[in-house]
Amino acid sequence: MPDRLKDKTAIVIGAARGIGAGIAEVFAEEGAKLVIADALEAEGKATAARLAARTETMPFRMDVSSPADNKAVVEATLKRFGRVDILVQNAGIYPLTMIADIDPAEWDQVLAVNLKGVFLAFQACLRPMQAQRYGRCIFTSSITGPRVTAPGHGHYSASKAGILGFVRAAALEAAPYGITVNGIEPGNIMTEGIKLHRSPEFIRAMENAVPLGRLGTPRDVGQACAFLASDDAAYITGTSLIIDGGQIIIEAKT
Repeated sequence: MPDRLKDKTAIVIGAARGIGAGIAEVFAEEGAKLVIADALEAEGKATAARLAARTETMPFRMDVSSPADNKAVVEATLKRFGRVDILVQNAGIYPLTMIADIDPAEWDQVLAVNLKGVFLAFQACLRPMQAQRYGRCIFTSSITGPRVTAPGHGHYSASKAGILGFVRAAALEAAPYGITVNGIEPGNIMTEGIKLHRSPEFIRAMENAVPLGRLGTPRDVGQACAFLASDDAAYITGTSLIIDGGQIIIEAKT
């Protein structure tokens, strides 16, 4: 259904590449004006330029863990577009370190980007959304943490599980203003990073673990986000949508 987001303005944080770029691409097709916010300045500009053929875009370089940068991206969005209708906070990092070896500084960095970044983005968008009595907030969690995990993902799992707790609290506080807050929990998604850092054999093993027989795509995630960002999901808040091809439903390896 095209144009579900027509005349809406969306800030997509972590949109320079990968899942975030897929979300931004689908939003552009649905008619949203876009702010492509990311620490990767050159790649963010390239994504914004590519999507500018379909919609009005604005790149914005930011540190997602910075309170000042989160306020600045909202201020820049309001100055350019006049309102903030949709927030997607997709930025995240995932160093692979066993719990016994995690340095406290690494723990703090993972939670600063993955969890504190969610809080800061929501807080920055909240007042303009309250004033217009409308908003759609979507935060990228993961099946890793809330549903499953693996060795080396202690800090990542904690941060992603924490996002879902925040989603429920934020949804409750935002509800009187017509603002919905939801999470998404992607499974294994085929991104540039997977292609670069995983062997074909490893990728095939990942695919074999998914009942639908393939890894997800950034567009799969983008389509789910477009639904949650649209008025089709106006009565959905405080929950999360699993996007994993059925990966977590298998009771045990066979």
